Amino acid sequence: MMLRYALQTVRDRKGGFLGAFLALMCAAALITACGTLLETGLRGTIRTERYAAAPVIVSADQNVHKTTVKHKKGKTKVKHKAKPIAERAWLPDGVADKVRRVPGVGKVVPELTFLAVPLSAGTGDLADKPSYGHAWESAALTPFRLVEGVAPRATGDLVIDSSLAERARLEPGDRLTVQSTQAPRSYRVTGVAAPARGDLAHQTSLFFSAAEAERLAAHPGRITTLGVVPAEGTKTADLKEAVTDALAGTKAKVSTGDDRGPVEFLDAAGARVKLVSMGGAMGGTSLLVAVLVVVGTFALSVQQRHRELALLRAIAATPKQIRGLLGREALIVGAAAGVGGALAGIPLGGWLHGKFVDMGAVPATLERTVSVFPPFAAVAATLLGAWAAARLSARRIARIRPAEALAEARVERTRPAWSRIIAGLVALAGGAVLVAVLSVLRTEPASTPVTFLAVVVLSCAVALLGPLLVRAAAAVLRGPLRLSGPGGRLAHANLRGNAARMAAAVTPLALLTGMTCTVLFVQPTLGDAARAQAREGIRADWVLAAQGPGVPAGVAQKLRTTEGVEAATEVVRTTVRVGLDKYPAQGVSTAGLTRTWDPEVTAGSLKGFGKGGVAVSELAADQLGLKPGSTLKLTLGDGTKTALRVRAVYARGLGFGDLTMAHDLVARHVDNPLAATVLIKSDRTQAQLAAGVEKFPGVRVLAPAAADNLQAERQEANAEVNYLAMGLILAFTAIAVVNTLAMSVSERIREFAMLRLAGASRRQVLGMLRTEALSVLLIGTAIGSGIALAVLTAFSVGMTGSAAPSVTPLVYVSVVAVAALLALTATALPGRVALKPRPVTVATAKE
Repeated sequence: MMLRYALQTVRDRKGGFLGAFLALMCAAALITACGTLLETGLRGTIRTERYAAAPVIVSADQNVHKTTVKHKKGKTKVKHKAKPIAERAWLPDGVADKVRRVPGVGKVVPELTFLAVPLSAGTGDLADKPSYGHAWESAALTPFRLVEGVAPRATGDLVIDSSLAERARLEPGDRLTVQSTQAPRSYRVTGVAAPARGDLAHQTSLFFSAAEAERLAAHPGRITTLGVVPAEGTKTADLKEAVTDALAGTKAKVSTGDDRGPVEFLDAAGARVKLVSMGGAMGGTSLLVAVLVVVGTFALSVQQRHRELALLRAIAATPKQIRGLLGREALIVGAAAGVGGALAGIPLGGWLHGKFVDMGAVPATLERTVSVFPPFAAVAATLLGAWAAARLSARRIARIRPAEALAEARVERTRPAWSRIIAGLVALAGGAVLVAVLSVLRTEPASTPVTFLAVVVLSCAVALLGPLLVRAAAAVLRGPLRLSGPGGRLAHANLRGNAARMAAAVTPLALLTGMTCTVLFVQPTLGDAARAQAREGIRADWVLAAQGPGVPAGVAQKLRTTEGVEAATEVVRTTVRVGLDKYPAQGVSTAGLTRTWDPEVTAGSLKGFGKGGVAVSELAADQLGLKPGSTLKLTLGDGTKTALRVRAVYARGLGFGDLTMAHDLVARHVDNPLAATVLIKSDRTQAQLAAGVEKFPGVRVLAPAAADNLQAERQEANAEVNYLAMGLILAFTAIAVVNTLAMSVSERIREFAMLRLAGASRRQVLGMLRTEALSVLLIGTAIGSGIALAVLTAFSVGMTGSAAPSVTPLVYVSVVAVAALLALTATALPGRVALKPRPVTVATAKE
């Protein structure tokens, strides 16, 4: 019975349910899109390219492991945890001999993979396609076959893949300059090779002679992987088991099938964790925002039907029947919106994934995965959210006496229910606690989710306490509004008398302003503080940077012997782990270090800083309990464990990373040993220094200010990923603003007609609406700005030590201007439509 009534109500009141439908559909689309990202991180396929012809791959373990044993109440619990390392781990070449002795092995092919970037003018379009060098003997792993020329034999010979040859118009006999791990060198192209199964989509391959490949790999006695081909009649699964047993007790890992892809593409394997984190954070935030928006939309919808529901109560409808009716209506609307939104969310997720790939946040080698789980989860969440929102919105109308319901249908209550006020105060207290916690968090992974959660929780407090806040704001705005004429006086009366309806519009505006400002100013706050520390800590007169993969060591060596150059400090960056915790680190040349670099040492000294020493930031020192003289055990980027003596503690950790070690130590344990920058202390001019390094392609001499501008550009590029990630949530919130304001205005058609009959002109009514919209805009943006300011200040205190977040006035004004455009448009257009019918017709029509 109630289901039939619910269907009839939805059919007869399509316009009234349109706002709730749009809010739910957008929520479902957003949840589906985030769910596909999360699923791609969990189950996305990484297909192998280079190892396609090797069914079994043996590689080094790419994780750091920690085993914890706990004894409690006579029971022993053992927990194993693993975290990935930042660089490629290498295998001892002796592993190849062990594998060759395994029964069923037909062929073993050692593989070397290292940085090798072609620098000739014709290959400039390869910037977005990684390029690697290998020994020609490992070409069989794909397999590559010569289509022109001969294999490389001498150290100056090179075979290139057919894709590079076509793009760069190279053929055997041409010369090609390659920047690898050593100084750039010109090679003679002796041949062109093509994969048997078509060009490789995600990489360029350069093949060297065995001796030259070993020199460039710079890991003597070690190999990247082993490709194992089974003997005739041996199954891959049986061979994998036999090889695994033979390598038991070593750190070697045996992979087959799709597991070979993560071995080949380490960045894609690492991107899985990043995508899970991004998808989870976006999904969680979008779900919280969706709940807030949907509850507000349903509350406004139920408020607009207050008289209808009160009449149902008056003709003996029980509270249970009212709740059942609204719940079924919500499920009907939620089902339709959920299905439509889930279907729209699938291409939306594909677009989002493609944008992340274009920005470099996710490698193209991690293929997008789509299944039924995200759409089903979105539909389920939409149904549950709609039903819960309807039940919450119906609590009072279903609980009070019919006579009271009829009275409240005409006159709004002067005070919200005590339960709502208490819930609002609890949410406000929760937001204050989150802000306080945020002020003591000092790492970005810990502070970022708390930052956005604090905005949502404080916005929830605004939603619950909205009527009280609107009445308080109306009291403050009373004078200015009354001075603006009849329209202003009517707008003030509406603010006071219809505070709940106005609060429904204030909440999404506050959420939009608060969330947008937080998204736009979090990254600049952190990035500007890091750049400021770097500017203050660089004493160099000039900075060397490279357009390619980095600055070769030969550049610094040459400059150190140049007259007028006091010091040349190479800086190479990496990530290390202390236990399972990850820390950004750098390696710096120790000779003349204090002439070019000042990290603001607060304990210890950089004098005597060398290979066995490490300098740590104050943050790392606090977290790890370190001081000068302490021993720090850590795992370098390639998994090598080492112990270093703490020589100094410095304050400028944001600008220079948490750990600083000797350049030679770090360079031996990273995939790219080329310097990110070289700091030069010299009285020579920029032109003189540039002339000294002109034989090194792509190396530029920059003033520190120009280098800082480059860092700002990289910072902006990194921030774009976050803007895109949160942009969809902001777009959803903006739709909610328009939706709520349009619903609020559309249901006032009878009120406008009565004003017209009382003598108000069409222009005066529109002026009243405009004044109301500006008042709501002022209240919403003021509250949202206050939320953003509190959250950003706490974030800045925790991360930078300063209570001064980076806020760009022009950007903030643009945010308010967009909010104003949305508010005025969403008010003016429905208002004009509502004023089109004749007032007499509307006033005498049945409600």
